[in-house]
Amino acid sequence: MAIYLTKESKVLVQGMTGAEGMKHTRRMLAAGTDVVGGVNPRKPGRTVHFDERAVPVFGSVREGMERTGADVTVVFVPPAFAKGAVVEAADAGLGLAVVITEGIPVHDSVAFTAYARSRGTRVIGPNCPGLISPGQSNAGIIPPDITKPGRIGLVSKSGTLTYQLMHELRDIGFSTCVGIGGDPVVGTSHIDCLAAFQDDPDTELIVLIGEIGGDAEERAAAHIRDHVTKPVVGYIAGFTAPEGRTMGHAGAIVSGSSGTARAKKDALEAAGVPVASTPTDAARHVLAVLSGAARNGAPA
Repeated sequence: MAIYLTKESKVLVQGMTGAEGMKHTRRMLAAGTDVVGGVNPRKPGRTVHFDERAVPVFGSVREGMERTGADVTVVFVPPAFAKGAVVEAADAGLGLAVVITEGIPVHDSVAFTAYARSRGTRVIGPNCPGLISPGQSNAGIIPPDITKPGRIGLVSKSGTLTYQLMHELRDIGFSTCVGIGGDPVVGTSHIDCLAAFQDDPDTELIVLIGEIGGDAEERAAAHIRDHVTKPVVGYIAGFTAPEGRTMGHAGAIVSGSSGTARAKKDALEAAGVPVASTPTDAARHVLAVLSGAARNGAPA
């Protein structure tokens, strides 16, 4: 099992014929993703060859969906066109839109995430690495060869830390890894992923990676306390960040005590979540929890 993305997912790529779209479409195909088409209103009817796979280009998302049965789109369009791309995907009725694009104006993100939600389309991102269900499908830019299928679910604001934890826990493997993005407004939250992993029978443990800024991790802690019965291990990036300064992600800004790494750590620990001091320490926590579960009679 996995969440949001499985081997049955049929993927369109908006912006496939651009440099980034071409590069990452090739990587997604190599990972086993069923990429069924690209979308470019200026190049309809073309076919792009990726080694032995020929991928058609459609003039619209709706055409691509109707012709192929696609249910996922990955968005690699420039920031100025991202809002329109997501609105188009939502209007076509796609269930999942993975928005890789960074630098999207916040007011555009507010508009298209709300619109997509109203139309029943889940947005991952923007400014995210996407998501991968190892051995099944990969929608975005996550390296597919650094881990294997397994029983850990991972939700993270940070792309780089997603990759590091995937690599450190590669011997156990993952059900799904979701990079939700670090912008102030994102379409899918930690809470959304926690709920989905809680319901996934093949996810045994959840890793939550957060960072300074906002209150998403504090809200996630409350959700874990009230609704999550599976073990959760946390890591918060930004303990050494100076206050009042944006650090990397646009959402990583601290004002006073709100949004600090310490406040997030305290909230998670109060909910029973061990919070590691480094990514490597987080991996050690996961191994310890799984070893304890095995000793207590759960599958190793």
